[in-house]
Amino acid sequence: MPATPVPLPAAGLWYGGDYNPEQWPESVWQEDVRLMRRAGVNLATVGVFSWSWLEPEEGRYTFGWLDRVLDLLADHGIGAALATPTASPPPWFGLAHPDALPVTAEGVRLSHGSRDTYCVCAPSYLAASTRIAAALADRYRGHPALALWHVHNEYGTWCHCEHVAAAFRDWLARRHGGLDALNDAWTTAFWSQRYASWEEVLPPRATQYRPNPAQALDFRRFLSDAMLAHFTAQRDVLRERAPGVPVTTNLAYGDWVPVDPWRWAEEVDLVAVDHYPDRPGSAAAEQTAFAADLARSWAGSRPWLLMEQAAGVVYAGGRTLAKRPGELLRHGAGHVARGSVGAMFFQWRASAGGAEQWHGGMVPHAGPASRVYGEVCGLGGLLSRLGEAREARVVAPVAVLWDPECWWALGAPHLPAPDLDYLEAVAQVHRVLWRAGWTADFVAPGARLAGYRAVVAPALYLASDRAAEALAAYVEGGGRLLATFLSGVADEHGRVRTGGYPGALRGLLGVRVTEFLPLEPDERVAVFAEGAAGPDGAEPSRYGAGRLWSEDVAVTGARAVARYASGVLADRPAITRKEHGAGTAWYLSTRLGDEGLSRLLAEVLGASGAQGAPPGVEVVRREPADGGPAWLFVLNHTELAHDLPLRRLGAAAGAVDAVSGARYPPEGGPVRIAPGGVLVLRARVDAEGSCHPEAGKPTVGASKRFDSGAPAGSHRPGRK
Repeated sequence: MPATPVPLPAAGLWYGGDYNPEQWPESVWQEDVRLMRRAGVNLATVGVFSWSWLEPEEGRYTFGWLDRVLDLLADHGIGAALATPTASPPPWFGLAHPDALPVTAEGVRLSHGSRDTYCVCAPSYLAASTRIAAALADRYRGHPALALWHVHNEYGTWCHCEHVAAAFRDWLARRHGGLDALNDAWTTAFWSQRYASWEEVLPPRATQYRPNPAQALDFRRFLSDAMLAHFTAQRDVLRERAPGVPVTTNLAYGDWVPVDPWRWAEEVDLVAVDHYPDRPGSAAAEQTAFAADLARSWAGSRPWLLMEQAAGVVYAGGRTLAKRPGELLRHGAGHVARGSVGAMFFQWRASAGGAEQWHGGMVPHAGPASRVYGEVCGLGGLLSRLGEAREARVVAPVAVLWDPECWWALGAPHLPAPDLDYLEAVAQVHRVLWRAGWTADFVAPGARLAGYRAVVAPALYLASDRAAEALAAYVEGGGRLLATFLSGVADEHGRVRTGGYPGALRGLLGVRVTEFLPLEPDERVAVFAEGAAGPDGAEPSRYGAGRLWSEDVAVTGARAVARYASGVLADRPAITRKEHGAGTAWYLSTRLGDEGLSRLLAEVLGASGAQGAPPGVEVVRREPADGGPAWLFVLNHTELAHDLPLRRLGAAAGAVDAVSGARYPPEGGPVRIAPGGVLVLRARVDAEGSCHPEAGKPTVGASKRFDSGAPAGSHRPGRK
């Protein structure tokens, strides 16, 4: 079915959060809507965990309370993202359908008592899910509060039961075509695992020793598709019975989530994500930018929305830490800066009891007379003034390859080192770019890359022929590529490409690796620049020390940029560079620290940074397609005030701050940003990327083009 356009607010951006009025007496509801209006809330997610209230017995619905809630929201001009409650089946469901409860890999059937107690492949669960979705659509399809359908919540529940086994076999037959192809893809000749009939094929359950990594990889792919089928079944019911209302679900981050967002993004009308940083302070700001850039990239040219975040706290290592003053505003504004059409929270009012009673709320336990609610109102006021920004695209000159299947494959227990971390490899690249002021898109392997100033491929372990060809075409056309260790090693089934690593990328990179040499956890090996002093010289290493990993690299067309300084690899290439067509391909064979990687990326990019902001000050640029006024988001994550040169940041003198309304003088002096402060500046852009004051009639302009092809960020970086 074609996508349904998302009707955004007439002014401003979406703002609000999960609203769970069933947790509170009705006497509180009037205060809720009054406080929502004061805070600028215009969207409330309702019903996510309400199944037992909506359907207390199988087939008997009690919608009266929800009628009153939606009427109350509509009367106060607040829209509803009305949820199907299928992420949390009620107690009666497990009793009536025990075969629909999830089974662990160890064969233990779980009991009701938490959320997400379901098997996504159980027929009875699908029937119950589509039934309640239909009932909600039939009752509320014309309700004035209904703005968006929110299906389920954070898909991610695993199951290994017989329903799953049967569905897995069907999926494998469609993917591979026959048992011979399956046996070949899974290398079942090893350990006598060859399958002679489909009935022999099972999900990867608990077993004696290591599981088959190809089987485990296909199982995660299958789970993603099985959960997507559950989503689309509900989506199609909602579209048929309530046409014209967009449908979404909220994607969660985490290695426990077997979901391929590139595939899911094609099936939702609005990409929606939840994000909870797991480290405080500046690390939370870095993680916020990382998550927002991922979500924008999954959405491509379509809208995306931050559906959940925590209002006043950060969950770090099992501890619930208070956000510092101003962080709530910066985190919300950071997502909007990078493309979100709003900022939502879980939840509106902090729960008095239950398993998440210490989860932060927009209205905390202390009530509205609190710092958190005051900052909630401040963010709402800001978003109400940024409605026009939603039409402007984020300028991202750099691309980073992101492949969840590589993440899954590198999580297997059979690899040469136990601490290989795909997520950290990608996050480090993004973090270093963020600190240097470069905004990045993420792209799927095989996507079109023309127009980016540089592309980084961290640990692209699974590399199909198509993905390798796309990288080669990009470099031949004038692009700059940096591939890191463990790239190109295996095909899409996880089978090693023999003949030397990095397999599919050997010719492009001009190197051949004959041995992997993982390093001990506390082991370091210095990496010195080619032409500098050798291992025994006094000159310090330009790139610092490598850790985690090293390789025996032979150049076969490339030249060494840096070499290992000691050990069995002393004087062997560590970093290489090869001219390929009109572009350049770099290879990094070890894990550098952030400082060393920053120096290398500066060489790859041909510049040390994208803008003149001091460390800890984040700058993101958004430009409208019609050449009108651009938006420059400036977030100060430091505890110091900074004077910012507007022209070095890309904003012309005379720019207007949408936060304070201040208009900066035409002579272009520096602008001061307060500690922890936020500026949102507007200025016009000409064809060379310079800015003009906002006053006067807009002129049509275009963003500066990078290398060759389309303007950076102008294409949808999805899986091809």
